[in-house]
Amino acid sequence: MSALLQKPIEFLKGVGPNRAQLLKKELGLYTLQDILYFFPHRYIDRNKYYTPKELPQTTADVQVLGSITHIETIKQKRGSRLVATFTDGQHSMELVWFRGQQWIQKSLQLNTPYMAFGRLNWYGKKCSIPHPELELIADHEQRKGNFQAVYPSTENLTKSGISQRVMRQIVENLFEEVQNKLQEVLSDEMRNTYKLMEKNEALKVIHFPQSQESLARAQYRMKFEELFFVQLQLGLKKHHRKERIKGIPFPKIGNYFNSFFQEHLPFPLTEAQKRVVREIRTDLNSEAQMNRLLQGDVGSGKTIVAVLCILMALDNNMQATLVAPTEILAQQHYSSIKGLLVPLDIKIGLLTGSVNKKEREPLFEKLANGQLQILIGTHAVLEETVNFHRLGLAIVDEQHRFGVAQRAKLWRKNNIPPNILVMTATPIPRTLAMTAYGDLDLSVIDELPPGRKPITTIHRFDSKRLAVFQFMREEIAKGRQVYIVYPLIKESKVLDYKDLMDGYESIVREFPLPDYQVSIVHGRMNARDKAYEMERFISKKTQIMVATTVIEVGVDVPNASIMIIESAERFGLSQLHQLRGRVGRGASKSYCILMTGSKLSQDAQTRLQTMVRTQDGFELAEVDLSLRGPGDVMGTQQSGVLPFLIANLKKDVDILKTVRHAVDSLLQDDPSLSLTNNGNIRLALSLTQQGKSIWKYIG
Repeated sequence: MSALLQKPIEFLKGVGPNRAQLLKKELGLYTLQDILYFFPHRYIDRNKYYTPKELPQTTADVQVLGSITHIETIKQKRGSRLVATFTDGQHSMELVWFRGQQWIQKSLQLNTPYMAFGRLNWYGKKCSIPHPELELIADHEQRKGNFQAVYPSTENLTKSGISQRVMRQIVENLFEEVQNKLQEVLSDEMRNTYKLMEKNEALKVIHFPQSQESLARAQYRMKFEELFFVQLQLGLKKHHRKERIKGIPFPKIGNYFNSFFQEHLPFPLTEAQKRVVREIRTDLNSEAQMNRLLQGDVGSGKTIVAVLCILMALDNNMQATLVAPTEILAQQHYSSIKGLLVPLDIKIGLLTGSVNKKEREPLFEKLANGQLQILIGTHAVLEETVNFHRLGLAIVDEQHRFGVAQRAKLWRKNNIPPNILVMTATPIPRTLAMTAYGDLDLSVIDELPPGRKPITTIHRFDSKRLAVFQFMREEIAKGRQVYIVYPLIKESKVLDYKDLMDGYESIVREFPLPDYQVSIVHGRMNARDKAYEMERFISKKTQIMVATTVIEVGVDVPNASIMIIESAERFGLSQLHQLRGRVGRGASKSYCILMTGSKLSQDAQTRLQTMVRTQDGFELAEVDLSLRGPGDVMGTQQSGVLPFLIANLKKDVDILKTVRHAVDSLLQDDPSLSLTNNGNIRLALSLTQQGKSIWKYIG
């Protein structure tokens, strides 16, 4: 069967070399297997028939019954068109062809009953169907179905005569060749438990459905299968790691942890923080390596959890490192963690790109001989020149900025891989967390610390700018500070973004010296200048910070009470939420003002309305997923997730939960997949792992 499905498409009846070339180029279809899993993207109900008199005044796809009574070629400025009069005997319409006219004219039969299918075009009261699918009524009666598949296509394919009808014929020819020869990949037990359609039948029904009910069952079966093998790979990976990859256990809770927890904790932990610390403690007490994702909304208190984990490592005579995506964030972590741990006399180092060679050498030496207990830094920590004495714990902050390869470099920093904790302040929809991070254990801080005041979010059009300026003056007069964030440094002609420098100049004019001081930070500044400007703002020497999204993560200024986001319609929900989280960290009432032009797309309106309505990061993440799709939401991390051909993470949450349960039950009963009744699954999995796509196994 393997050889048959890998057969090039040019050898399939109805394709040939020329069509094969087009299908490869336009749709990426190379083998019979590719066509088999080239699923329709919609279906047309073919139960309804019209006569020319009954046609609806829309541009819908319709089926019309009638006969051709007249054919003529009409000259145009460029070329000509073939026009056929199509009538039921009382009323008529036109069928029109702009290409292939000679061949089409020869094939048409006058005064013979046809079924014409295509999209209606109306010009006043006149109606036509350009390039219709025509079928003799006698032939149509034999093959008509309730639903007809519509496949993804391109303009080039249509121009070259590969219509939907041709595509369906190719698929039909394929099934004549492979039908009932496809290998079942799920066990009988699993199909019975979850009432799943047999694979051969499911694939046939998806391409040629006879009813809505059978189509739904077939789609469920194939979605289940697709999600199942993704989850199975992740589940086995997690199981293998826990069984085979020994970690560095931290059995001891000693003086560092107890002293800090009992005497120096700056505030009581929330119940969610306590739960997460217990989950991490259980991991670190086991023989298996910890690989855990800590997910928490902006301001939920992940840093203090990270500090408690670091102290567990130190109590067990191990070193710890925390890696952040930006220099500003690394410096902030260094300052805040060092401040928290002052009473404990712990040796902490900072390593970023701007640390010069002279400063690095003694730092590297202390790190290698164990004198330095904690290293906080940027990607510089991952360099080969950085060697630890006994690295036991690696924490990666803002996971969405790091790739899998970078995480793997941390593994190699010790003979035994260190325990890994990855943190993100970007709430991830549960469906994505179950697929993109399915090989990690998940902890969620879903509770904000007491005392965090809600941030009032408002949307203002550019026409209300003077009123916004007045509000800024009032807040500054109370001793507060303001962020103003722009999307880009230089104006984009294409997108017409607000220009940062123009914005800065207008702010300086509106808030002049000596009454006001304005800082500016953007990505093109060197690290030293950025740090200088940030420090001025943190120490309250400036009242206004004009910046790009460089301040999205990390900068903690409790006195800042206003976040103004310019051209807010250009930002995704995740970014808007991250930026909003920069304020509301102090005792003062805080505000987030979303500034936009008056022309907004539907998606932009939805994003802005959602921001105004809720501060729940997880709800925002779900809306973001529904608007943008999984690839955009996850960014580069999504490259590690298989592209789904039929499953949809936005819509198939319930199926994913069922699949997750099925995988857990399977691995609990048969973790090595060695039982005879799981032979199909074992074979399919081995072949899946050889390919890039879940469908690259034997059908």
